[in-house]
Amino acid sequence: MKAIEISAHGGPEVLTPTEREMPTPAADQVVIKVAYAGVNRPDALQRAGLYNPPKGASDLPGLEASGEVVACGANVTSPKVGDMVCALLPGGGYAEYVATPAAHCLPVPFGLTMAQAACLPETFFTVWSNVFMRGGLKAGERFLVHGGSSGIGTTAIQLARAFGARVFATAGSDEKCAACTDLGAEAAFHYRETDFVEKMKEVGGADLILDMVGGPYIQRNLKALADDGRLVQIAFLQGPKADLNLVQLMTRRLTITGSTLRPQSDLAKARIADDLRQHVWPLISSGKIGPVMDQEFALDDAAAAHARMESSAHIGKIVLKVS
Repeated sequence: MKAIEISAHGGPEVLTPTEREMPTPAADQVVIKVAYAGVNRPDALQRAGLYNPPKGASDLPGLEASGEVVACGANVTSPKVGDMVCALLPGGGYAEYVATPAAHCLPVPFGLTMAQAACLPETFFTVWSNVFMRGGLKAGERFLVHGGSSGIGTTAIQLARAFGARVFATAGSDEKCAACTDLGAEAAFHYRETDFVEKMKEVGGADLILDMVGGPYIQRNLKALADDGRLVQIAFLQGPKADLNLVQLMTRRLTITGSTLRPQSDLAKARIADDLRQHVWPLISSGKIGPVMDQEFALDDAAAAHARMESSAHIGKIVLKVS
């Protein structure tokens, strides 16, 4: 099969077309003929040598895909051969075929194209598990998401709004801020021009913040939280270290938590998939929420897709057309 491999650690140019053996499914896996693969920040981190695949995972990049199930392992009863699915992957999505646990597959929601379906798994698994399962967001609470125009951000805005939260976002341009409010954010703050800490204090502070920036944002996030607020960290684009005054955690009863998705157990990811199937997929099928797509690239143009993502000019998700 055709695939895109990381020939060496470095910039987008190290993504190289290659030929690989087709995968075969383990007992609890399916093999998917990939239609589209999603492009995500962890793919770029892996390419740069900063995010190694878990033991036993494919060395090929790609953490989500849509396509047709073409083979099932001995223990798999659902999905079945011929089903059209989108799936969270342990790796290997930048290829014509990929193996993944059957329990990490979800049906393509009604009305979505295969390109749109490939935008769903990584961001929806991440947002649901961190904002709702870990962060405990409830209706009426004030929720702030940084990077509101990213794939994660556009998903978080829609889901939080759909479940009754008051949503706020930060973004890096007026165009991106407008995209956030169009999706349902009550307000979006241009972080180069506006102090999100002061803006959140004006509305009473955030009950929950979802952050992927880290670095100097960590201390500012704590200041932006309301008493009893929660900060959920999912990445560190500006570094994992910060000087913190931890007294405020005690006196204001704040919580700092976070997670990464890829290293979690297959069972944990299956539980997230079950939650999404029950609570979120009906919202997508009804058209109430959906993926925001930025641009589509051919599989052989994976390097250009990575360059687009790392430029931060995109709004929403980037996908690779595989077949």
